[in-house]
Amino acid sequence: MLLLLALALPACDREARDPKGERAKAAESEFVALSTLSPGQAAPEATKSAKGPEFEGNAYHLSEGKRLYAWFNCTGCHANGGGGSGPALMDDKWIYGGRIENIVSTIREGRPNGMPSFRGKIPDDQIWELAAYVRSLSGNVSKTAAPSRNDDMSAHPAENALPASPPIMGGKSP
Repeated sequence: MLLLLALALPACDREARDPKGERAKAAESEFVALSTLSPGQAAPEATKSAKGPEFEGNAYHLSEGKRLYAWFNCTGCHANGGGGSGPALMDDKWIYGGRIENIVSTIREGRPNGMPSFRGKIPDDQIWELAAYVRSLSGNVSKTAAPSRNDDMSAHPAENALPASPPIMGGKSP
């Protein structure tokens, strides 16, 4: 029994993990300044990131962004995208640019007179998921990946919540 215990102890060696990971370390060093902190006539810089298409075309990232939008209480200022004390996110008026990189910069760095900076408070991938969802609110992502409205915002119950109606046999097809 003692021999088995002696052989089993080396197998219990814990795995060494880097809690931040390479992706998170790269995000911390990334700084994308796309527009000034004040609105004006000049258009925001058109800097592209390779992460944009990865997050905008992925239904999972968009649905996670939708969950995070509610979880971080973005609805407190932006309502369900229609605006409140913060600007509306469903229209085509984007003061600091409507590209995903501009939205990421706004979430990460904040904006004067209201939008706080979330740099270091929200992981970078979650910022990209939030930005992708915000773009989907104004219809700027693929319809095949975009999340739909919440069931409580729909005019009728979700299709899977409707009472069952068995098919009627007979009749003529149009």
